[in-house]
Amino acid sequence: MTDPGGKAGSDAAFGAEPRWEPTKPRLRLLPLLFAWLVSAASVYVAAAVVPDVEITDVGGAFVVAAVIAVVNSVLPPLVGALRLPFTLLLGFVSVLLIDAAALVIAADALPEFIAVSSFGDALVASLVMAAVSIVLEVLAGTNEEDEFTFRVVKSTAQRQGGATPTAIPGLICLEIDGLALPVLRRAMRDGSAPNLARWIAEGGYHIAEWETDLSSQTGASQAGILLGSNEDIPAFRWVEKETATLMSCSAPEDCAEIERRHASGDGLLVEGGASRGNLLSGEAGEVILTVSRMEAEKRANPGYRAFLSNGFNVTRALVLFGWEVLLEWTAAIRAARRDVRPRGHRGGIYPLLRGVMCVMVRDLVVFGVLSDMMRGRPAVYATFASYDEVAHHSGLERADTLEALRKLDQQFGRIERARAYAGRPYEIVVLSDHGQTQGATFKQRNGYGLDDLVERSLAGAHVDGIEGGDEQSAMVGHAVSEATGRKRDKRPKNDVSDRQVVVLGSGNLGLVYLMDERRRLTLEEISERHPRLIDALREHPHVGWLLVRSHEHGPLALGAGGAHHLADGRIEGEDPLAAFSPGAPAHLLRTDGFEHVADIMVGSFYDPELDEGCAFEELISFHGGLGGPQTQPFILYPSTLDLGDEPIVGAAAVHALLKRWRRELESQGSTDHAAGVIAQSDRAPTLHRT
Repeated sequence: MTDPGGKAGSDAAFGAEPRWEPTKPRLRLLPLLFAWLVSAASVYVAAAVVPDVEITDVGGAFVVAAVIAVVNSVLPPLVGALRLPFTLLLGFVSVLLIDAAALVIAADALPEFIAVSSFGDALVASLVMAAVSIVLEVLAGTNEEDEFTFRVVKSTAQRQGGATPTAIPGLICLEIDGLALPVLRRAMRDGSAPNLARWIAEGGYHIAEWETDLSSQTGASQAGILLGSNEDIPAFRWVEKETATLMSCSAPEDCAEIERRHASGDGLLVEGGASRGNLLSGEAGEVILTVSRMEAEKRANPGYRAFLSNGFNVTRALVLFGWEVLLEWTAAIRAARRDVRPRGHRGGIYPLLRGVMCVMVRDLVVFGVLSDMMRGRPAVYATFASYDEVAHHSGLERADTLEALRKLDQQFGRIERARAYAGRPYEIVVLSDHGQTQGATFKQRNGYGLDDLVERSLAGAHVDGIEGGDEQSAMVGHAVSEATGRKRDKRPKNDVSDRQVVVLGSGNLGLVYLMDERRRLTLEEISERHPRLIDALREHPHVGWLLVRSHEHGPLALGAGGAHHLADGRIEGEDPLAAFSPGAPAHLLRTDGFEHVADIMVGSFYDPELDEGCAFEELISFHGGLGGPQTQPFILYPSTLDLGDEPIVGAAAVHALLKRWRRELESQGSTDHAAGVIAQSDRAPTLHRT
């Protein structure tokens, strides 16, 4: 265990409270000179590239770079400090304009060194300068810019009324959405997650698997992890038949309702915690990009101040956004040329969405976490969704998917280095909410969708198939709507009272609702009204199981060759759940007890030899049901925290574990306070510095 830089001390003889003394970020001479050199080079290149920007000589570039640095050290922090409504949009645009204005100011102040024809030219030049700076810093392989970043974030946090440093440890939970333990292990071995690998090899960290509920998706998992309960969340989207309402874990009003139903006052982030980039808030006091509390995006939101206080962040984000879009176009063309299979849909707005998730949202969440650390918040839960988003369309372990993971790992290294400067010592836990399983989609395999299969098997009823979008695209779309104040059109499929049959796709979990009754129909009733439906579904080669409730036999899992009686474990013929995990029957039995479970729950097939199944929506890597690594998320934790001996089954069990760790850290600090002494070895976080 090594000292990360911050120090714990005490004045035990005088009965004083133990102190945590954060390291102060320094502006060291050599890194400062290097930054100046990089900035001057970027000015010189921008003048060479942009036709109407001229610079006299290399020496002039250094003078101009110094003036721009002074302007950017003054104006963006002022923007960050303003209480602007729609903070993200107005702040982002304002700082972008300031970046361009800095070049105009330099040209007005130093006409003998630089000439700029128009504000538009200055805006283009500022983006070129950001691109050149990024390239030079990558080539130099330096992390020295972190010192400046931490200094800006710490200063911003202090202006927001940062808490007095305390020696009571806090807990930071970093969620990698959609990353399965087997994929992470291979990524650590092969160099796509070097920081996490180092934490295990050198930093005293351990890694453990936990088992998801049914369904294995972010809405259910985060309800369990952040609120302690995910009861009656049968899928990412479901129908509540008594009101004929479609619920979705992507709609802000529905997420708010989910949180209202499951909040108990014991959320993971109560009493000072912060939620960053999540579907649900965990009852946090501070939120950004949290779907259940999307109204926070309309108001002045101080959570963005750390990001906006450094003008370079905005131009850097725009440049990296463009680069990410280019990477996606290139990867899609390469996959098509090589005829890589399975191959997902990668056109439309998806490249732009990928850029937003892999750059914009990621960086905003990182700066939110850094700000929380400098302010000494007791608990932070942040979700990073870029790996999940890319994997859905590219595949589990394709090159561009693992590159998204590598960039996340790089940001986790930055968060690790920031602990020395934080307002309290922190323990960092990295976890995932579920994994993903890969395979060609149901429609790719058959030429028709699950809704088509249901419709052709019904006795004259019309089917409405609804899939559409994952949690990331929904979060971004709603965030843009709220941040701009634009009213969204009423969701046309929220009210399904006029539908005869609704078929939903939630990864490789399908839901069939027969709407002629405002209650769940029994197997016998379904068979009487639609004699061909059950057999058509259970005998399909790409359907693994059906969950139905029989009036005579209770909950049943049906397959092509047999049935599994879930109440007593009795099996008739071939067990339809034999290819799935040993816990599959218990998960189906639990879901059968939900009030809003579908009349027919449909699970895709799973082939253990090929390790593949199929989604009922157009995602080649998917989750939501059972089978394969989608049900194998992980928890990576320091050895100072005790995992316990029992298997971790279900998201509520993860909540109990994280909640226990938070209480133990807080009580450990309180015990040390009562004793009047803190041992350096006990208080120093467990990671090695780099």
